[in-house]
This record gives sequence, C-alpha cells and structure tokens, in this order.
Amino acid sequence: MIPREVQDVLRKLNEAGFEGYLVGGCVRDMLLGKAPHDWDITTSALPEETMGLFAHFAIPTGLQHGTVTVRSGGLSCEVTTYRTDGDYSDHRRPDGVTFTRSLREDLARRDFTVNAMAMGADGAVHDDFGGQEDLQKGILRCVGAPKQRFSEDALRILRALRFSATLGFPIEEETRAALVKLKDDLSYVAAERIREELTKLLQGQDVERVLNDFPQVVGVVIPEILPAVGFNQRNCHHYLDVWQHTVRAVAASQNDPIIRWAMLLHDLGKPSVFTMDEEGVGHFFGHAHVSEDIARTVCQRLRFDNRSAQRIVTLVAYHDRPVALTEKAVTRLLRQIGVENAYALCNVKRADNLAQHRDYHGRQAVLDEAETLITRIVESDKCFSLRQLAVDGNDMLSLGLRGREIGQALELLLSAVMDGELPNEKEALLEEVRGKQLL
Repeated sequence: MIPREVQDVLRKLNEAGFEGYLVGGCVRDMLLGKAPHDWDITTSALPEETMGLFAHFAIPTGLQHGTVTVRSGGLSCEVTTYRTDGDYSDHRRPDGVTFTRSLREDLARRDFTVNAMAMGADGAVHDDFGGQEDLQKGILRCVGAPKQRFSEDALRILRALRFSATLGFPIEEETRAALVKLKDDLSYVAAERIREELTKLLQGQDVERVLNDFPQVVGVVIPEILPAVGFNQRNCHHYLDVWQHTVRAVAASQNDPIIRWAMLLHDLGKPSVFTMDEEGVGHFFGHAHVSEDIARTVCQRLRFDNRSAQRIVTLVAYHDRPVALTEKAVTRLLRQIGVENAYALCNVKRADNLAQHRDYHGRQAVLDEAETLITRIVESDKCFSLRQLAVDGNDMLSLGLRGREIGQALELLLSAVMDGELPNEKEALLEEVRGKQLL
C-alpha cells in the first residue's frame, strides 16, 4: 500500500541509522482503506542530516521547523524532524520548536488521535494515543487536553469540524465542549486558512450534520449566517427554518466547491427582508439581491480569487430567477453568465428545490429541459458571446469607431444576432454598423 518511492525514502533513512515513519493523514487514510494524497514522514534525523543524506533530491522548504521536501521518483515526501513545540503566543504557530529524538514526543504535539499515528516501511503502526481505536469507533478526539490543543492553534477548531464532516465522525464530548468554548479564538486565524478549511468542510459527506450542530462556531467567521439560525420561514413551501434549509441545500448540491459555497450563501438575505401578509404567510421579496451583497462581502473577507468570487456571487444572484424554456431566453442566460455558470445554476436550483417542502419533481423536469437547451445551443455553436461574433474591435476601428463606441456597437450587433435579426456574418454585420450610422 505504501508506494515504492516512499518506501525508498524510509529505507534510506533507516539504513543511515535514523528512524523514519509515515505520519498523520496518510497513515489515517491507509488504515481507512483510502488512497493518501500527501506523504508526510517524521524522522529522528536533524534537518541538515536529511539534507546531506538525500543531497540534490532534497529541498529545504521549512528548515526552521525541521521540514525538508525529498523528491523520490515522481513523488514528493515532506520529511520533518521529531520535534516539540514551544508556546503559541499568536494562537496559530509555535514561537519556536525543539528537535527531539523521541517519536512519542513528536506524536504527542499533534491535533487529533487519528492523525497521531506513525507507520514504518514494514506497515507496523505506532499508536500511543488510541488513534486506531478511535478510527474503529468512528470518533474524533484531541490528543491530550482539548483546551490546550485548541489554545495552541485556533485553526484546529475548524479542522475538527472539517474532519468530522469529511470522515463522518462525530466529535468526542470533551473535544466538542472545548472547541465551542474557544471558538472566538478563530479571530486569530488568517482568512485564507479559514476559507480552505471551510471549503473542505462544505465538501464533506457529513456537512449537513456538522453545520446543523455548530452554527455558532461557523458564525464566528461568517457572522452573516447567525440571523438564519432558527428563523421560521412561515411559508407552505418550507418545512425547515432558513438555516436548516440552507444546510440541506448544501448537502443536496453537486459536490463542487463553487456550488457548495453558493448554496451556503444563497438565502442569507432572507431574515432582513422578511414580511408577513394578513394571512400569516411569510415572504422574502428581494432576498436574492441582499444575499448577493452578502456573498460578495463574504468572498472579499475570505479572500477568494476573483474568478471564484465572481462565480459564487453570480450563482447567488440568479438562484431565485425562473428559467424560461425558450431558445431565446436560454441564449440570453448564456450571454449573461456563461456556459459553466448556466449548468451550475441548474444544479443550484435542483438543490434548492430538494430542500423545500413540496414534491418538486415538476420543477426538476423544467431544469432537465433547461440543461438540454443549454447543451443544444452550445453544440450548435450558436452565437451568444462577443468572442463568437464574426467581427471584433479591430473591425470597428477600421470603420472609424473609437473608445466606448466600439463596445457599444459590438453589444448591439451581438444582441441582433442572438435575436435572429442578423446573420453572424462579417459583411452583414459591418453593413449594419454603416447603415445604423453608429460611426
């Protein structure tokens, strides 16, 4: 199960008189019968000894913390010296580390028991903290005192939620109580790290359970969710409160990070626009626009890249708009949000339907038809974007247009082509510009 390239690194360490073990997530995953994504090795060799042993195959990626990246065949192994950590004054990283020759001391500093096991090249497991038993029981528990573990590194609070969701393990009671008590320490964690952990959490098999169990923890980093918790929608279409509907929709959606984030944020505008009519029925007029603003704010705060943020905000903005089943309407949609987002929007709408009260098979059938139309339009190479237009900015320049005139003329031409008023042919489009006196 251990790749030959990784075994070669372990054996070379052993043959040189050093201890070397696989450690952390790769051991956990192998014991669960899963294929590891990363290969981490812990060793008694000091960083400079590792560097000398592997020579030009070694890269000093984190010598201050004892880490050397070793290339072996087509794989990379992160080789780190046994260490103990100093104080964590910033609640994120140790102020300093001390190298040790003790495997047990190295394992004792780790976050959860299921991540605190080591495996030799022969497959033998060193497990001083009950990790294998917790794997068998399906439970997530801190190594040592939970309050100390979370006080050292506040990111571990979100990592606990993430592992609970991805592994499907409930969190042991003392560990659970400690992370809830120390949740405000998440303010010490960089936005990028929060985003990474939440993205992995959202893609977990047990995301619905975790989000329902820990909204107050997630609410420290996304406070916009808190008004949704327990908010009764008072509407026949919904049997769940806003937050329960939200997390049900997340779990029902395609396991794609952009779509999962869109589902998390799609209805957060509801509480602020809630109205109730004379019959006691709740309404949320304009909630998509407010949710769009919230999504934009959250994406900025968590420092999403521009493309991802734009996609998430677009899906939230369009999630409540009906899809008309005409070629003209779907072509307009493709022009507005693009092919990728159009397919994603269908998935968003499916998940939203599945988290509502009534039987929405009819609505799902409409989405089937919309997807069929999208595919037909795309495969027919029907023009719905400027790059497909038979003329471009240079053609407009040749006619004497300048500045904003160029963009305006191209948009008018595209609209006419999409509506079937003009063929997408260069001469016909140029003649239209001349005839309309757009110069």
